[in-house]
Amino acid sequence: MTDTTVTRNYGLDILRVIACYMVIQIHTGEFYYIGDRGNVLNTLDANWVCWYNSLCRICVPLFVMISGFFLFPVKDASVFFKKRFSRVAIPFILWCVLYAFYFYFRGDATLNATVTNIVHIPVNYGVEIGHLWFVYMLLGIYLFAPVLSPWIQTASRKSMEFYLLLWCIAFCIPYIHLIFPAIWGEAFWNHTPMLYYFSGFMGYVVLANYIKRFHMEPARWNYVAGIALLVVGYGITAVGFSMRLPTEKFVNTLELTWSFETINIAMMTAGVFLMVKNIQIKNTGSAILKLVADISAKSYGIYLAHIMVLNVVHAFWDGRLASAAVKLPVIAACTFAITFIVIKILSFIPKSKWLIG
Repeated sequence: MTDTTVTRNYGLDILRVIACYMVIQIHTGEFYYIGDRGNVLNTLDANWVCWYNSLCRICVPLFVMISGFFLFPVKDASVFFKKRFSRVAIPFILWCVLYAFYFYFRGDATLNATVTNIVHIPVNYGVEIGHLWFVYMLLGIYLFAPVLSPWIQTASRKSMEFYLLLWCIAFCIPYIHLIFPAIWGEAFWNHTPMLYYFSGFMGYVVLANYIKRFHMEPARWNYVAGIALLVVGYGITAVGFSMRLPTEKFVNTLELTWSFETINIAMMTAGVFLMVKNIQIKNTGSAILKLVADISAKSYGIYLAHIMVLNVVHAFWDGRLASAAVKLPVIAACTFAITFIVIKILSFIPKSKWLIG
């Protein structure tokens, strides 16, 4: 998913590449702490996943911030939807079909089940390829963008800060729930409590545009604040996961501090965004920078395709390496590189944008 501006911000290209790699490393780690039926594997390898991948949890929020950065203004809703949905939804549907056949050829689904999965695509996924949840969330942000656009463009600094303050409080609720299971109107029959409308990924979109409007110029405090946010956020994320690893039986409770909608993940995401957004590139014609821009442009295709490659790479390396300390970066890096090459090759096919975005 590539956006163009008058002056290209190579810092955001770098962020997109980093986020893309982090997604792959997160999914690599799942082999080493998730057991059958979602139970927790409390092993030495799981501890390595904790310390490595706690940082990588910023991947999805970074993608949302980068997309949100280029999202506004929405001047014509019909043109906006046609452009955004064609670039995101059509490749998504095609990959849902490909994953359905992928499951069939792996022997994980019958032909009848494969056809059923394809027919099921308008409802949800088609097959249980979990990483595709991201696309539904992104399309939801696009649907709301024309509504949000006037406020994003004209809101005062104080009003945006007020929103972000309430958003941060909402992101603390998962931890408040450890003491008070229901707060501010929550009940088993009410899923829209007081700060419901300030929660979720839309806050990352607002944060990106707040920085764009009021803090885009390079400043020393960006790095001071960025490092502080990253260190504190990582400490909460990793230590929290590590402390819960010996006691939690199921992944959904183990990953409390790994949730994308927690204050510590938001802190790390904001910190990294602040530090990288204004990276200055002197030699914009260098081969490395061209490679970064190319990977950035193909990041959506890499995101959609990488699970197929990851399963093959994991099968090759898992038995050849002793510890997840080595397995995680090796498998993730190989998967990242191979998937990029595959998407690069596919990009030469006519009309390839409908497949790789």
